[in-house]
Amino acid sequence: MGEKAPLNEKALIETMATVAEKSPVTADRKVRSDLDTKLPKPYLARALAAPDTENVDGTWGHQHHNMTVLQQHVSFFDQDGDGIIYLWETYKGFRDLGFNVVACLIVSLMIHLAMSYNTLPTWLPSPYFPIHIQNIHRAKHGSDTYIYDTEGSKYARTVPDKLTLKEIWHMTEGCRNAFDFFGWIASKYEWGLLYYLAKDAEGFLSKEAVRRCFDGSLFEYCAKMQKGGVGKMG
Repeated sequence: MGEKAPLNEKALIETMATVAEKSPVTADRKVRSDLDTKLPKPYLARALAAPDTENVDGTWGHQHHNMTVLQQHVSFFDQDGDGIIYLWETYKGFRDLGFNVVACLIVSLMIHLAMSYNTLPTWLPSPYFPIHIQNIHRAKHGSDTYIYDTEGSKYARTVPDKLTLKEIWHMTEGCRNAFDFFGWIASKYEWGLLYYLAKDAEGFLSKEAVRRCFDGSLFEYCAKMQKGGVGKMG
């Protein structure tokens, strides 16, 4: 068998195209094509760090403790470090982030009712609704944005690398899976909380705040900010 003929220039351009004329949404939601020049192996899923083009090694000074990024994301709420998050620990965590008592009660209840059972090491439910960090991957829901650089940045139209509340709404709408009613609600709920927590003075949610939310370092930062230890994130 002979070798395949090399692609001509037109064919090569077509194979690398990110827009299809008969699917206008592909032009509306642009895909970055320069990641491989700014981030080493952008296709490689990182287990311990949440990098982007400005932070190729993840959050400087943030300790991963050999946990996945998802585990790091929730470990802020593990107040005693035993690997299990109880409802009262989540309540305390949100209080440390500056949420009021009523909001903390509602948010904590919703989170534990939705996530606890999937993370349990047994089939038997627990009356304490604990969340086991080791099994937090089981609680991941559908209709999520997955990662910011391939999904979120498509929706930042007003300011590059920042999202307005309206753009966040459009982003969660664009990432919906069919008939995933729980995922639709959960995604808007989570992004709404993040926007409330980390929006800047002009009402924008920055890409850096989103990235740091992934590895949980944003929560540590905001807790320190509530105590007056650091200033507002830009």
